[in-house]
Amino acid sequence: MVWLYGRHPVLAALANPERRIERLLATREAADRYAEAFAGKPVQILAREEMAQRLPAGAVHQGVAALVAPLEDSMLEDVLARCSDAALVLALDQVTDPHNVGAILRSAAAFGAAGLLVTERHAPADTGVLAKAASGGLEIVPLVRAVNLARALEQLKKAGFWIYGLDERGDAELGTLDLGGRVCIVLGAEGEGLRRLTAEKCDRLVTIPTKSALSSLNVSNAASIALYEWARRRTSPHIPS
Repeated sequence: MVWLYGRHPVLAALANPERRIERLLATREAADRYAEAFAGKPVQILAREEMAQRLPAGAVHQGVAALVAPLEDSMLEDVLARCSDAALVLALDQVTDPHNVGAILRSAAAFGAAGLLVTERHAPADTGVLAKAASGGLEIVPLVRAVNLARALEQLKKAGFWIYGLDERGDAELGTLDLGGRVCIVLGAEGEGLRRLTAEKCDRLVTIPTKSALSSLNVSNAASIALYEWARRRTSPHIPS
């Protein structure tokens, strides 16, 4: 079981039919404010201080928390079956920080990504920290854990995806690409970047241009820029590439 806390993660979990809620905690003020979302569910009313004592240290609960069963793992085959002919899947190569993965899930949900592919090892668990950073995105975007990322990228290729790896060794800027059809954008861990085998599985390595004074971006910021660029080209198909 996992504690989710904060307005967006808890309300998104309540709205997700796939999520099993075991316990629901709220302050009196929050229970009144979110009465419609809580309808039909037993809520334990606690003072803020009491709630803080029930949750992990440092949890910013905003007056609501839920003890939940983990979501069932999404399978890549299921994500592919739901993909349109113009879908985007993000892939993370051993990104371990739950704040970064959560922020990427939040952006992925905002821009309509079909799924987020992570490595089974060297990736964070579905904790309250990740869910809080995702701000509800964990309930919206399928999170697929791949035993072998290189093999999963090959599976995406067979399903018609073009694989772009964001890497400083890239020979083209992301903004110059077509990004039409089915696209997978792969991002590596901060500092280490894409592993050699992962980079070799990409159809092309591309960059996000930055000023030399600050040449690297946080991985979640890079993911947001990539998602925006993809979404912008979908809504403005006549942008020259």
